[in-house]
Amino acid sequence: MVKMNLSDIVVSEYIADMWAPLNAEQREFLANNFTLQNYKKNETIYCEGEAPTNLMCLLNGKVKIYKDGVGGRSQIIRMVKPVEYFGYRAYFAKEDYLTAAAAFEPSTICLIPMSAVTELIEQNNNLGLFFIQQLSRDLGIADERTVNLTQKHIRGRLAESLLFLKDSYGLEEDGSTLSIYLSREDLANLSNMTTSNAIRTLSQFANERLITIDGRKIKIIDEEKIKKISKIG
Repeated sequence: MVKMNLSDIVVSEYIADMWAPLNAEQREFLANNFTLQNYKKNETIYCEGEAPTNLMCLLNGKVKIYKDGVGGRSQIIRMVKPVEYFGYRAYFAKEDYLTAAAAFEPSTICLIPMSAVTELIEQNNNLGLFFIQQLSRDLGIADERTVNLTQKHIRGRLAESLLFLKDSYGLEEDGSTLSIYLSREDLANLSNMTTSNAIRTLSQFANERLITIDGRKIKIIDEEKIKKISKIG
């Protein structure tokens, strides 16, 4: 874990949204109260049931927020991309984590103690508004995901997940390949389906020339048809 100070303000470009409402004294306080933590691929960041202590900002890499359900089956609740905040809702709700988080790939996360965050909020109403806006956006995304994962058929769910991954992480230099490589199990967990259904539906999409598959690489061939499948559910 690396302690930062005011001379390392290059990191402020990553926390610019949170940085903006603060005055010079508050910025110095924040700059002296965060650390950087590196996580290996598949390493757990926090566990369900743990007490929250930090606001987290993903600087680089990819992170999944997930919850284990009946029979040990996981449901991916949210995918975190640079530069997004996570891990703080439970603290504001005065409860332990209801979910867990893990790194999809080597990731660097900025950790800010929630005690420091609340101290700044007490001093600065605009920072409080910033977190209200963050939580409101996250709730809107969660509401939409809930509807998509419960009301759409399997094909619609998988199509929605492919578009979600594209919007979240973008494409590689070829302009077609998703810039994230998920196992079939992770893709199933993201799409609220069994692994066998995910494999079968991916094969159907490939046979219909909507995508091509190369191991964990998925290349989008016909995005408009995938959007149509996602829309009709």
